[in-house]
Amino acid sequence: MRSEFLPYCRPSVDHADIYAVVDALNNGWLTTGPKVAQFEAAFAERSGVKHAIALNSCTAGLHLAMIALGIGPGDEIVMPSLTFVAGALCALHVGAKPVFCDVDPKTLCASAETIAAVTTERTRLIISMGFAGRPAGIESILAFADSRGIPVIEDAALNAGTLDNGAWAGARSKAAVYSFYATKNINTAEGGMFLTNDDELARKVRALSLHGMTRDAWRRYQQGGTWRYDIVVEGHKYNMPDISAALGIMQLARLDAMQIRRMELARYYISALRELPGLTPAATAGMRSTDRHSWAFFPILVDRAELGVSRDEIIELLASENIGTSVHYIPTHHFTLFRDYEHGDLSTTDAIFEQIMSLPLYPSMSLSDVDDVLIALKRSVMRSRSIAL
Repeated sequence: MRSEFLPYCRPSVDHADIYAVVDALNNGWLTTGPKVAQFEAAFAERSGVKHAIALNSCTAGLHLAMIALGIGPGDEIVMPSLTFVAGALCALHVGAKPVFCDVDPKTLCASAETIAAVTTERTRLIISMGFAGRPAGIESILAFADSRGIPVIEDAALNAGTLDNGAWAGARSKAAVYSFYATKNINTAEGGMFLTNDDELARKVRALSLHGMTRDAWRRYQQGGTWRYDIVVEGHKYNMPDISAALGIMQLARLDAMQIRRMELARYYISALRELPGLTPAATAGMRSTDRHSWAFFPILVDRAELGVSRDEIIELLASENIGTSVHYIPTHHFTLFRDYEHGDLSTTDAIFEQIMSLPLYPSMSLSDVDDVLIALKRSVMRSRSIAL
């Protein structure tokens, strides 16, 4: 057993990150200002998407996208149930109905086929999500959606580092929203980025993100600014502060190096798990040479029939071995708030939920740490089988 607990996730913050935040604290401007503008410009350049708008969360971006697209009461928004609850909650915030679709068992992403199964004449928006940072195959989803005039927003919370047939999320769709939450591949503690090539959508989202104001504080209070501003739309308080952006700038600069390490750790897991029947890496099949998985987390499937032990038992036994884990995700339709909302056949989602768990994976992990996880998995299976006997 490990002498120290190995957490499921640990932010990758180095001395340069810390210095950048301290510098932002010392430069006399804390809220939305020059660092935010610099972060937005850098993110737009890296992604190849025209507009990048920094926000205080990915959830904020999903909410503002719905408002800017005019989604409201009576409208339906199709989304996978096997994802975080943010998109469904945002649908409720605008008075729309979330409609849950199933996922492809090989990718664990919603596909054009699973989305089509629940699309109706009331569908006004489709939200896709790349499970664990795996590319979602957005081109086939867009082909379906475009033929019906339905916009697609990519929930790219896990996609910093992902390439979907060579492109970042948001390069082809109506928009994408990234997360910089503490567990993500780039983190700003809390934060998000809205990406779009649509000029009008970007204009609306930027206005909505800060009380509907025509001029933020930086443009009012810097030298040569003016105190005058107007409120042009019913907005929200979703802006990112400069302190967060200062960290984001540094994290984005290190994204490639952190991505390489995540890929190394994922390959090591995948190779070793071949020796542990009944424990299978999830959502790895069918990747193209033009695809890149961000490995925001490392999901595996626990085959209870083969192992004689359940996912929940494996999680408890790993905890006893000082190994942290997580589960991605509790399907949204399982929550009390959403049990009565419409959905199609979710048999794959339900089956996956019974088996899936996430193992530790982050850039500061060593191969020795991964070995500890693998040894603990093997011991857990052996221990469970002996208990059952």
